[in-house]
Amino acid sequence: MEVILLKEVKGLGKAGTIAKVSDGYARNMLLPKGLAQEATPANRKILEARKAKEAEKRANDLESAKRVKEKLDKAALKLAYKAGDGGRLFGAVTAQTIADELKAQHGIEIDKKKIALDNPIKQTGSYRVPVKLFQDIAGTVVVEVAEQ
Repeated sequence: MEVILLKEVKGLGKAGTIAKVSDGYARNMLLPKGLAQEATPANRKILEARKAKEAEKRANDLESAKRVKEKLDKAALKLAYKAGDGGRLFGAVTAQTIADELKAQHGIEIDKKKIALDNPIKQTGSYRVPVKLFQDIAGTVVVEVAEQ
């Protein structure tokens, strides 16, 4: 019997693939637990439509990430913080701060989790901060921290 996997099943495949299994395994294990459905012609059409929709969404996300990357590469953030001796900041510039300032200064909305800042910035100066936008697309934003 051929089934369409709805969830990943160890030894069979990932969700959205068609697998050939024995009738008993399908009827007693996969179908009752909601892990798969029969691969009827109607279900196959639904699967193909779902895959086409996911591919279209992925292409749109890729184009959106490319546009945001272009904006990021041109953007430079200027931040002013109170600092002590040697330019050491009273506080720190975090990924959340960078995300908020990108939105305020340039109108670019980015989730703080996508900003690859290993450690908070605690010193005045200029920093290049990588931002992961999509699987293979990463932009860089220049953050200039000055003394207030």
